[in-house]
Amino acid sequence: MVRIINYKSREREDGTTFFLLELQGGVEMVLSKETGQYYATAKKAFITSTFDEVTCQALIGSEMAGNVVKQEVEPYAYVVKETGEELILTHRWVYIPEDTTATKEDKAVNQLMANTSVFSKNGVPDLEEAFV
Repeated sequence: MVRIINYKSREREDGTTFFLLELQGGVEMVLSKETGQYYATAKKAFITSTFDEVTCQALIGSEMAGNVVKQEVEPYAYVVKETGEELILTHRWVYIPEDTTATKEDKAVNQLMANTSVFSKNGVPDLEEAFV
């Protein structure tokens, strides 16, 4: 599950305004490489919307089925606001609805997987396992 925690206004090239919804996944515990101590964090992502500002404001706190996942992208520069440090990143965080978290290939493989217990073993069917 993800929660809508905020929204942001953006301007299109033609000057019209649209709104992004800021989504946050659940709390995760991560082990710090520097200190060896755990810290709590949550993944965040933004999605575009067709909602007006009043609707976006009303949606804050709503939950949606799905996850925020890491997606590999072409390298890009990112500046850390607090320190001014420039990093080169090769990923971004994106929202994936719950019903699409498995890839098409994963779904196809799962549909093709047979219950092997119904097949014969050396010419003798194992009927007890077939009906369990």
